[in-house]
Amino acid sequence: MSDQSIVDRVRVLVVEDSDDQRELLRAYFERAGCVVATASSAEDAISAYETEAPELAVIDLVLPGMDGWALIRKLRKDQPDCSIVVTSVLDSREFPEADAILPKPFTGAQIVKVLEKLVPRWRAS
Repeated sequence: MSDQSIVDRVRVLVVEDSDDQRELLRAYFERAGCVVATASSAEDAISAYETEAPELAVIDLVLPGMDGWALIRKLRKDQPDCSIVVTSVLDSREFPEADAILPKPFTGAQIVKVLEKLVPRWRAS
């Protein structure tokens, strides 16, 4: 794939402390044609999005150190154009305000629906 096509692809940040869940999310988004950065903590996520702004961030709520609720507040302030998706096993009534919810366990079809809803240019890329 050429550098230009990588630049044009949707940038996704996955923040998940479970290695298996993080890699599964990475695989689903990469299969959908996205460029994926991953982080296992909120602190690593902040470093990642300060380097390259994502268009979409998928955030687990239960993280080591800073939790997902605090990360979402910071991300909204720092990257207001980034769409936020919450993923968790917690009751969705406990979720902070987000652009979409991806309850665990999730499927590839749910990933596609999130992209269609939140990143209109995704289908065109």
